Amino acid sequence: MNRLIRYAVLAWIGVIVAVQLIRPARTNPPTDPSRTLAASMPVPPAAQSVLERSCRDCHSNDTRWPWYSNVAPMSWMLIDHVNSGRRHFNYSDWAGYAPEKSRKVLHDICEETQQGSMPVGSYTLIHRDARLSDADVQTLCAWTKALAGGRH
Repeated sequence: MNRLIRYAVLAWIGVIVAVQLIRPARTNPPTDPSRTLAASMPVPPAAQSVLERSCRDCHSNDTRWPWYSNVAPMSWMLIDHVNSGRRHFNYSDWAGYAPEKSRKVLHDICEETQQGSMPVGSYTLIHRDARLSDADVQTLCAWTKALAGGRH
């Protein structure tokens, strides 16, 4: 029985080591400063601060990759979240959005933060400073509504 347990443990360790070889790309594409959200529209300092603290890692090309982004399977989940976030909206390439897409994203920023669905819970579990206070949500919604002419 001891021999079976030893082989099982060794096999498990082998699997853990082997999955480390499966490494999806952690990317931070170059950013053209003239195409960013801040270059495309006014972003008040308070809203910019919230975006940087709570949204930057998943919704920009300036992701800060923590040490655990090198450890599978956590790395797979993290890279998937970042890629998904950038697909939803990327404020490093805001100039690439059509006006209707920009309006939709601005609306979604307010709506999803009000609902508490953004930032995602798995992110705020580790990055406690990214949690949004009621004042942060108010700041983002006031800014996005002002850009939309008071409509959402």
